[in-house]
Amino acid sequence: MVVNWNDAKRRAGAANDSDVPLEERYQLLIDAVQDYAIFMLDPAGRVASWNSGAHKIKGYAADEIFGRHFSIFYTPEDIAADKPGRELTLATAQGRAEDQGWRVRRDGSRFWADVTITAVHDPSGALLGFAKVTRDMTERMRLAELEHANELSGQMQLAREDEQRRIARELHDDLGQQLTALKMGIAALEPRLVADSSGQPAGFASIGALQRQIDSMMGSLRRIAADLRPPMLDDLGLAAALEWMVDDFSHRFKVAATLYNSVDDAGVTSFAASALYRIVQEALTNVARHAQASEAVVKVSSDADTCTIRIEDNGRGTVIDDTGKPDSFGLLGMGERVRQLHGTLTIDSAPGKGFRITARIPLSAIRPDAKPPV
Repeated sequence: MVVNWNDAKRRAGAANDSDVPLEERYQLLIDAVQDYAIFMLDPAGRVASWNSGAHKIKGYAADEIFGRHFSIFYTPEDIAADKPGRELTLATAQGRAEDQGWRVRRDGSRFWADVTITAVHDPSGALLGFAKVTRDMTERMRLAELEHANELSGQMQLAREDEQRRIARELHDDLGQQLTALKMGIAALEPRLVADSSGQPAGFASIGALQRQIDSMMGSLRRIAADLRPPMLDDLGLAAALEWMVDDFSHRFKVAATLYNSVDDAGVTSFAASALYRIVQEALTNVARHAQASEAVVKVSSDADTCTIRIEDNGRGTVIDDTGKPDSFGLLGMGERVRQLHGTLTIDSAPGKGFRITARIPLSAIRPDAKPPV
């Protein structure tokens, strides 16, 4: 039942609020609750009262739902399994039944509900019905799922970085050493070939070409290993790794890239160092692939509580609306890394005006000992 305060006073002939009967004051209190569906069921499970919270959550007006069995709120799967009947049986036997699960609104949409059903008895112990309280937990469940997904994403990122570190080490230490040994072996054979060649220079030229190919393979191998995981990121820290990356980018893609770094990377966690490095790496990769730029600038700075990374170029730019595409300019990967560090990613661009990416990350996310300013 839904009760209006003024109607209650009028029916009771009350001159002021204190004259409203206690029973109706209780009903008014229940009806004022908006975040919970609170209603009564008769012993057979039919709806006998209805508050405004029930209307808000389930979508039924009081005159639409009175007298209907409460199983109407359950999914077809739960109805087939007789879940409504089992919950009433449990509440009758134990005094109450609790459950979380999907429920159905009037429009057919589903929501995740936290439900309590309490058996109500008269003074003699006879069952009068059931009090049912339902709360819509959909948003809370989605938030928990998002937090879990974020945690899982972070764990996967760590696992991927560890695997890339392992592969990079094996490429550098194992395959790199084998190529070095091969080059040394060829160099050792050269004097013997000189002695046995009887003045045939073609064989010497082939040896020289083979050594140059090995040198090229070793250079490619070092570059691939560094792209996977630069050793200096672990050995010398984030600042040195960024300097190497920007310098290598300039030489490899013939783009005049400059780094301005005023952040002391001492104390930066390994996870944060990897994430910051990858943010810059992905941004520069996009400059090389899409920007058609001749210059790029990387700025890393910090204030009292925020680390800011800004990458900008003088390339062709783009219409900002185009960045809504998931694969546009690699923003998806950068955005995920920034989100894992509880930061924000913004972009600024226009056709012919270059492209600017700014990541702002709280220092507390990259330095565990950082404290917010007083």
